Amino acid sequence: MTVNTTLRMVNLGVLLMLATALSVQLGGAVAATLIPQVGPMGTVALRITIATLIIAPIARPRLRGHSRTDWINVLVLGLCLGGMNTSFYFALGHLPYGVAVTVEFLGPLTLAALGSRSWRDVVAIIMALLGVAGVSGAIGARWSQLSLFGIGMALLAGLCWALYAKAAQRVGGAWRQLEGLWFAMVLCTLIQLPLGIAQAGANLLHPTTLLLGLTVAILSSALPYSFEMYALRRISTKVYGIIVGFEPMLAALAGLVILHQRLTSWQIGGMALVIAAGWLVLARERTGSVKVTASDDTVQPEDSPAPRPNSHGSRASDRHTRS
Repeated sequence: MTVNTTLRMVNLGVLLMLATALSVQLGGAVAATLIPQVGPMGTVALRITIATLIIAPIARPRLRGHSRTDWINVLVLGLCLGGMNTSFYFALGHLPYGVAVTVEFLGPLTLAALGSRSWRDVVAIIMALLGVAGVSGAIGARWSQLSLFGIGMALLAGLCWALYAKAAQRVGGAWRQLEGLWFAMVLCTLIQLPLGIAQAGANLLHPTTLLLGLTVAILSSALPYSFEMYALRRISTKVYGIIVGFEPMLAALAGLVILHQRLTSWQIGGMALVIAAGWLVLARERTGSVKVTASDDTVQPEDSPAPRPNSHGSRASDRHTRS
């Protein structure tokens, strides 16, 4: 494979992640309008159940030909999905949309900086912490006015987000196309649907609720999860953590346009610090390398796990349809 081909494939991964960021923020803003009607658990249940049905014909899942490790990775991915979505929607019930996303972003940003001894990453982490303090309202506000529960839920969502990125990379490298993702979503559905029914009951079946749920499922699950599974085969988790740094800015715009939520000057400044911290880490990541296997079409970021041969003797990523 030529260097130009490699760069094109990596660039495709970056474009897919940018599309993911935009789709997620639009879907999250729509979900914020659904939470008052069916609650966080009902919103998650609608989102993951409908998205699972949408992805099924694309994934064409098969039960055979997978190792015990493959299934463990799927289990971890499913738990990360459930934890990430549920905690984030609970955070949305107590925080403005842009604030919740910015606090959540600490997860992938920390993932991008972990294990590095670069001074840039130390400065980036300090900037990110100051930024989150500003965007959360901790600076210049009384503690009695802060929703500690909402901030805690957003931080938990960020932790699950970071774990999701690692789990999705392992699943994407070992399973055919979206097969592993679909099984993870089925697991998540089996857990979340009964909880959603218990919270929202018959309200889940209201036509308006179903339409909003379909919109959220497409924008927040079906499209971004599919894009991420493709993108994480082409980019490292460090680059992943930086690209999603656009999300606080996109979240603020989505909150303003869709939810009519305005941010204070402290919150805008805090978001700017978080975004700048992400790009500071990116300056180091640009010096990284990408390994290319000459015998096939596998593009392997230097910090991602190598795809394992499957039971048929070919690499799972080789059979991946590049689109």
